[in-house]
Amino acid sequence: MPEAFAGAVIPARATTVWRVVRDFGGLATWQPAVAGCVLSDAEAPDRVGCVRTLSMADGETVVESLLALDDHTRSLTYGIVSSPYPVQSYRATMRVLPVTATDETFVGWSVDFDCDRSDAEELSETFRSDIFAAGLRGLAELCRTP
Repeated sequence: MPEAFAGAVIPARATTVWRVVRDFGGLATWQPAVAGCVLSDAEAPDRVGCVRTLSMADGETVVESLLALDDHTRSLTYGIVSSPYPVQSYRATMRVLPVTATDETFVGWSVDFDCDRSDAEELSETFRSDIFAAGLRGLAELCRTP
C-alpha cells in the first residue's frame, strides 16, 4: 500500500492552527491546489460523514468525506469518494501537535491508498509535494503569528 507524508512547523499556536484545519469546508482558504470548496451539509462541517466537493485549481473535481475528527488529539481523517486520481481506499490524516518549546505547531499530513503498482511512485510524490507540502505552506501563511 503506497503512502506519502509531509510535515511542517507552523509559526502559530496549536489551537489557532487546529481551528483552521478542523474546518472541513475551509480548505480553499489555505490550500493553493483548491479553488473552491462546497459542503453537502453546510450546517455540519465537523460531522463525521460530511462530504465536501473541491473544485481544484487545475479544473478537476474531487469529492471527499470526513471519516474522523478528534478535538482531543487534534486529528482529522478524510477519504476520497471520487477524483481524477487512479486511487482506491485513499485515507488521509492531518495531525496538529504543539511544539511546546517555541509555542509553534507541528502539522503532519499523511495518506495511504491503493493503486496500480505502476502509478504508486508518481502518486505518492504528487500527494507529498503538490498537495500536502504546498498546502502546509499555505496553512503556515494563513496562521502566521503577526
